[in-house]
Amino acid sequence: MSNGFLSQEEIDSLLNGGGSSDDGSAAEESVDNFSEEAVNSDENSLLTEVEKDLLGEVGNISMGAASTALAQCTNQPVNITTPVVSITTLGELRKEFEVPNIVLEVGYTSGIVGQNILVMKSTDAIVIANLMMGGNGEVNTEQQLSDIEISAVQEAMNQMIGSAATSMATMFAREVNISPPISRTWKENTVPLSDNIADDEKVVKISFRLTIGTLIDSNIMQILPLETAKKVIAIMMGEDTGTVEEPVQESTVQAATPAQPKTIEQQPAAYQEAPHVEASPQMQPQMQSQPQMAPQPPVEVNKVNFEPLSNGGVKPVHNNIDLILDVPLEISVVLGRTKKSIKEILDLGNGSLIELDKLADEPVEILVNGKKIANGEVVVVDENFGVRITNVISGEERIKSLK
Repeated sequence: MSNGFLSQEEIDSLLNGGGSSDDGSAAEESVDNFSEEAVNSDENSLLTEVEKDLLGEVGNISMGAASTALAQCTNQPVNITTPVVSITTLGELRKEFEVPNIVLEVGYTSGIVGQNILVMKSTDAIVIANLMMGGNGEVNTEQQLSDIEISAVQEAMNQMIGSAATSMATMFAREVNISPPISRTWKENTVPLSDNIADDEKVVKISFRLTIGTLIDSNIMQILPLETAKKVIAIMMGEDTGTVEEPVQESTVQAATPAQPKTIEQQPAAYQEAPHVEASPQMQPQMQSQPQMAPQPPVEVNKVNFEPLSNGGVKPVHNNIDLILDVPLEISVVLGRTKKSIKEILDLGNGSLIELDKLADEPVEILVNGKKIANGEVVVVDENFGVRITNVISGEERIKSLK
């Protein structure tokens, strides 16, 4: 620089130095924008935004039914909402997933084709298993799932996927059947997520928000092959009607049966019904034009006698109870209760007496996991205290105690 002016070399140096940084940043930004646009363009070529919204709505309704099944298993309010639809591959998902996870896969055998995979985080599975086995859901989520806990969670997921399939059958107005579920614990990212879907095959990932009471606020994932997703879209848009099973109108026709006996003996465990003939639209005019049948001779019909319901309450149906037969339960005996003020509690010392609200010969309460199941009396067995059960409460009383 001389006389306050820049030389030509200094000007060129400044231009080259400043321009290189700006050009590099602009080039990097251009590459990033191009990559993002390429990904969006690739997804839009496979599924449009309208089709993604439709899949999200189908998933929202079917998983809503699944949340009801999960709520019954955990006895907690469950919400599965906010579906987010994207296209990826199982290979890409394997890189994103944190292991271990619980994976449940079913195949559709009728109504639609393809597979359906449900993926749940192991940290959520631990809480669900604890709730299913009578706990309060407050557990260490870093602990390993035991075999009995894995079985409990897999059973809950079976109920969820079955309820979702039933909901889809209602939406599609056709029968939707699934194969027996295959469930496993996915512990390593190097292991294939599915034996029926290739790692490089395009799949549709639908991520849902999962909340269970105040215990879980997480995500659960549903994975469909692209072919299955296209089939669902075609059915919902009315473009796939080839396999729709139309309900067949049934018409009851009473045929003259001279050889029929006049008296029908009513048996408590069986009944007889009139024959049903499936009538197509072409057959209906012919049936209407036929002359009226001669009236049948009167038959003796006896009223069905049902056995009276017992007062012991309804016996609960234990589905898959064998899975949790070895789960330990805590049994406690309550001799009595009382209330004391803080001052009285602070005044307690050695030799103080606390009077309970029960008489000496009054039965004590027997609790299992904090729930009353029976009454009994205190006895001594080999120098140890014991309880002899005198009364087991009915199922109706147990249900009332849970409300």
